[in-house]
Amino acid sequence: MNDPITDMFNRIRNVQALQRKTVDIPCSNLKLGIIEVLKEKGLIDDFKKRGKKPHQIVRISLKYKEGIPCVEGFKRVSKPGQRIYKKSKEIKAVKNGYGIAIISTSKGLLSDTRARKERLGGEVMVEVW
Repeated sequence: MNDPITDMFNRIRNVQALQRKTVDIPCSNLKLGIIEVLKEKGLIDDFKKRGKKPHQIVRISLKYKEGIPCVEGFKRVSKPGQRIYKKSKEIKAVKNGYGIAIISTSKGLLSDTRARKERLGGEVMVEVW
């Protein structure tokens, strides 16, 4: 597996296609940070770590509105082969404000609105809408 973040979002997309409530994902600190931002923005209901190291998993409770998943799509911006960095002034709104970008900053993983508010730039990890 070359890109664990893309794998995480593919698992979420596959489970949402089956209209299931939860999905299990292998745990890492980067994935936990992304999941925390998704919960903060209301795109997922909850998450819990399960198991013991080194085989921990994260169980994510997915959120639906009238049968439609809250996470409709994603785009991996910064890839393992090509990293994309932006200054705070260069960070644009995703889908005219209906989506979020998750940015890795010096203060951790932040949403695009919070990074602009705190005037922090960094690596644009993924866009979610």
